[in-house]
Amino acid sequence: MAGPVPVISLIDERLNTTTVCLASRYGAQQDPKGQCGLAHVLEHVLMSTPVGDVPSLSEHVERLGGHANAETGLDRMLFYAQVHPDDAADVTGLLYRAVLQPQWDDGVLEQEKRAVFQELAVAAADHSDVVQDTFLAHLFPGHPLGRPVGGTRADVGRFDTASVAAAHQRRLLTAPLSVVVVGPALPKTVDPLAAGLDPQTLAAIGTVSDAPPAAPPPGPAEAVRWPEEFTWLCAGARSVPNHDPRRPHFNMLAQLLGSSPSSLLYRRLRGEAGLAYTFQAWNRGYADTGAWRVLAGVEPGNGEAALDVIRAVLDEIAVSGPGPEDLASARRQARMQILTSVDSPLECARLLALRSGGFDSWTPADEVAFIDAVCADDVRRAAAEVRDGLRAVVSPVAP
Repeated sequence: MAGPVPVISLIDERLNTTTVCLASRYGAQQDPKGQCGLAHVLEHVLMSTPVGDVPSLSEHVERLGGHANAETGLDRMLFYAQVHPDDAADVTGLLYRAVLQPQWDDGVLEQEKRAVFQELAVAAADHSDVVQDTFLAHLFPGHPLGRPVGGTRADVGRFDTASVAAAHQRRLLTAPLSVVVVGPALPKTVDPLAAGLDPQTLAAIGTVSDAPPAAPPPGPAEAVRWPEEFTWLCAGARSVPNHDPRRPHFNMLAQLLGSSPSSLLYRRLRGEAGLAYTFQAWNRGYADTGAWRVLAGVEPGNGEAALDVIRAVLDEIAVSGPGPEDLASARRQARMQILTSVDSPLECARLLALRSGGFDSWTPADEVAFIDAVCADDVRRAAAEVRDGLRAVVSPVAP
């Protein structure tokens, strides 16, 4: 659908809810130095500040019996609501106004800063979170991709309404924006002009790409300092950008080393060696680079052996490629992840927003086709890249 904000829709008259998601290409990597967490705080404020004659978008949607939330990533921000179709037009208009024309309130900012402090405290106490921040900091040293999305307590503590409003004006409003709708019909207010938005506000959208600096090479891999307690291990390497045609190759490699009992790593790490009970693998593409990783929880004394198994499986695939049965199984797993997401309207909207960025013709059917096109040699080359660039970190670390 043409208009001030591109629209991606999946209309199915059988659906009993409507999900609307605003997808912005503004994320934490655009936070200025010394303002780590600014995008994250802005996201909190926009969902909690008064809009129109309702106390906040989140509260209004929940009172309607629906669900509303938002999330900030390194290179994107999503705001979404799932409601009854009868409420879709009203909520879509409120969502636009909450995100694009907020009413600033010092009290709401202080309230949401306190909520972010609690979030940061929870994350700091969870070593499975800490190790991922540490991994990205090693993979992208000195680069915005290596900074924590949630921010730091010191930086968040300095934010005031003026700094948050400036981030909204200069960064969110000028970043590319799209809207995704999954439901039985398209709300008329999906057109922001019909929702009553100021044309001058809409004119600014997408005028600045604000591309981050190129990521420097990773630093040298360091020896792991294993603690004498349960620890989380994160091992991986650079991969490829979100829109690189090789992205599905790295995704398939993640399936082959994922937590499914059908994966190679499951059989070797949990089944044969009994070295880890909880682990997963995934690939994440960004605008101009990517990160592939395995996350595993290991008991004292098992860490180095578990890392050796991960290295051995990567090397096996890098040398010989996956066997036909393993590749076929990984394909089925990857397909089912897409199809399962499509069957849930909210997850489908998020998938469309995250995978396409909301600005091209990508569809779930396209992703299934990409998966089916991946061959063993594609996965072999991806495994070789990960193996050759592999680095590992743990949390907690030995004193």
